[in-house]
Amino acid sequence: MTLNKELVGAIEHYVGEHFQEWLSQFGGRTTEREIEIRERIVRIEESLERQSELMRMGFEQMTKRFEELRADMTRRFEQVERQFGRVYAFLTGLLVVAIGALITTVIQAVLG
Repeated sequence: MTLNKELVGAIEHYVGEHFQEWLSQFGGRTTEREIEIRERIVRIEESLERQSELMRMGFEQMTKRFEELRADMTRRFEQVERQFGRVYAFLTGLLVVAIGALITTVIQAVLG
């Protein structure tokens, strides 16, 4: 829909005549609703700041907990590694004794 130039001019003239009147009616006073809205905005901003701080604290606690878990896992893996080392040493010793016993048995059978 296109407006012709006369209609646009009439609208401009009407708005121009009444604009100052409209500003003085609505722009000059702060309504109670606007005050309530501003107070609510302030409360929401404060709530967001508190929420942000709580989230930051939560992330710090999670980071600390992950570091503790990592240290605990490292300690446990080192402990398992030491146990495997002891089992390996035991089995190696057992194999040496078994081979020694086998060699002794073979020598006695050949010589005796």
